[in-house]
Amino acid sequence: MEADDCSFPPDLSDDHSQRGSVASSATLSRAQDVLVYMFGDSAVHLSVEGLGNVTVQELSRSVRESLNIPDSVQDAFAFWLCSPLLELQLKARHQPYKLSRQWQDLLYRFTEASEEDISQDEPFLQYRRNVFYPKPKELQIEDEAVLRLLYEEARSNILTGRYPCDPEHWMSLGALSLFLDEGAGLEGQKFTTTVREKKLSSFLPAHVVMASGGLLSTLRGKSSRHAGLEQKLLEEYRKICTPAGISLEPTQLLHQYLNMCHTLPYYGCAFFFGEIDKPAQGILQRAKRKAVNVGICLDGVYVMDVKEKHVLLGLRFSELSWDHSYPDEEGDSHILWLEFDGEEDGTPVNKLLKIYSKQAELMSGFIELCVELKSATEGGAAAESDSEASLSQQQPAEQEGSTRNGRGGRRGMLHRQGSVVCSRVHSLNTISYVDTGKEIKRLKPKRAASFFARQASTPTYSAVQVNESLEQG
Repeated sequence: MEADDCSFPPDLSDDHSQRGSVASSATLSRAQDVLVYMFGDSAVHLSVEGLGNVTVQELSRSVRESLNIPDSVQDAFAFWLCSPLLELQLKARHQPYKLSRQWQDLLYRFTEASEEDISQDEPFLQYRRNVFYPKPKELQIEDEAVLRLLYEEARSNILTGRYPCDPEHWMSLGALSLFLDEGAGLEGQKFTTTVREKKLSSFLPAHVVMASGGLLSTLRGKSSRHAGLEQKLLEEYRKICTPAGISLEPTQLLHQYLNMCHTLPYYGCAFFFGEIDKPAQGILQRAKRKAVNVGICLDGVYVMDVKEKHVLLGLRFSELSWDHSYPDEEGDSHILWLEFDGEEDGTPVNKLLKIYSKQAELMSGFIELCVELKSATEGGAAAESDSEASLSQQQPAEQEGSTRNGRGGRRGMLHRQGSVVCSRVHSLNTISYVDTGKEIKRLKPKRAASFFARQASTPTYSAVQVNESLEQG
């Protein structure tokens, strides 16, 4: 999320402790040590004078000089203030030290963390990908050092399951990581020794390596499962060498890795935490909630199951309306509402998904910002897209479906039903339509004006398909 959307409270008094790597002394007029972290367990050590008033813009120059990052790609990265409880992307004018002193207030406001967890949480300053940097521009980068920074971040998100992907996808990415780390020539026992020393979780997602795999897998044993993963990883690793036996250059391998990650529609998203209602299993069962990650980027909104590591709902901005609501009473939840097209028993309906989160206001503001930026930078393309959508509405239903599913530039493996990238609208507990906020109607035969005022544009919706990949082209 972006820090401006937080409406930071006023600076706190001097009795608050300094936290994390942002400062190490109460005397801020002298030169102070600052650690700026990157993905991949690396950090830049800076000596900063007047730390209390130093801005992100000033720190950025120092970090770019230290990492030899060309000015031409400086917009690819941003400073983030992070902890396990909250992540904020900062703007150039922000002062990290002052924001770190307000951290506890931000945690109380935007997280459900306990008082004890909040008191022990410490933010750190991180230099990582800018949410608003366009993916096409990223693939034009040729500087190896810059590509490695982007690669390490993408790799971390793959391994931790923040970027869900299918088995053939994470296996290919794991092989590329292995090749980038170790180079060519790993075969037989040398391959097995290297992988086991570094551990499979260095190349494959942790939830894959640790998964039980069911009763049959349990009977076979953990070592047997790992041996199967190692064999598949070796097969993918062997494919990376060219037929002539000539290894690819590091920049080519890095581009391959990032290019594969770009097929995931939520690549580069800012992530928020929330919960959704589980579908009722019986009359007597109490309503329960499911933890979700909500990824938001310039392309759309993606709701992902934290436990199962797959997409529950993916929506482009042209496919949704949204709003947020504040609690009516103490103990109630903040809610982000997503409205989209669906169907019940073959009849088109409006569906509402409720996402419970203290970050609902942040998410709503972030969506609005992304819509504005996308409209400003792609005005011509948006007009062309609206024109195509208008034409498609005049086609018969069969032709419309075939046109939508026949778009080029998508990978087949992200198309198939059951892919982790595909929406699972059928598994969501949604409301079928709220008419002017007064009456719930189970069915609505034809799309009407949205319940919400916030929309990406005049409602020209395309239906969200349960088994349709929402990869952004």
